[in-house]
Amino acid sequence: MPISRLYKLYLSPQRKYVKVLKNLLGFVPGNLSLYRLAFRHKSVAQNIKKGVKNSNERLEFLGDAVLGSVVAEVLFKLYPYEDEGFLTELRSKIVNRANLNQLARKLGFEKLIEYDSRIMGQSRQGSLLGDAFEALIGAVYLDKGYEFTRSFLINHIIKSHIDIHTLEQTETNFKSKLIEWCQRHGKDISFELIGNDDGESIKLFTVQANIDGESMGLGKEFSKKNAEKLAAEKACETLGI
Repeated sequence: MPISRLYKLYLSPQRKYVKVLKNLLGFVPGNLSLYRLAFRHKSVAQNIKKGVKNSNERLEFLGDAVLGSVVAEVLFKLYPYEDEGFLTELRSKIVNRANLNQLARKLGFEKLIEYDSRIMGQSRQGSLLGDAFEALIGAVYLDKGYEFTRSFLINHIIKSHIDIHTLEQTETNFKSKLIEWCQRHGKDISFELIGNDDGESIKLFTVQANIDGESMGLGKEFSKKNAEKLAAEKACETLGI
């Protein structure tokens, strides 16, 4: 083992944290500040620039893209005769917040996440773990590079903790679930196609799920149908259903 890793594990002032991460991830991290940031929710973050906080949100954005790319590759190879719609739906089942929350809880993330419990009541903690999971993937990517992160996700996460074939048989129709909930509670629901942010592909559809005129979830995909599914999923997370 390189001297730098030995130092971090046994001599560094942060050796306890390093050992916790090693037990969690299976490797000794390089840039510890990235991993601490990955577990820092915006409720305890500090302003570092006007409108920007040192929270895990930017790492979450990056990790979401890396995770989606690796999962897409795994599914593409695992199901050589399935169409784009099947692959997109199965990828959504794997990377949706409910599944990522469960995975992060199983891995023991609850002990590491920094957040303000006074601000984040029980009802508002729905995506806390899943967000941190994606942020962690972003941290690993910046620390170790894409190939290392890809190998880590496939061998340490997907093969060890995700039963893809079981998820394939699981019905996760968030749009129907959301519509049924709105009908039961007398709420108006609409899916609104909105403009993309500057710099985003014009081929990308952005759909907003509105409940009684209030935005509850946003979905972005390369088909309007799949964007609506993602928006419905986000709305279900927001509403806790």
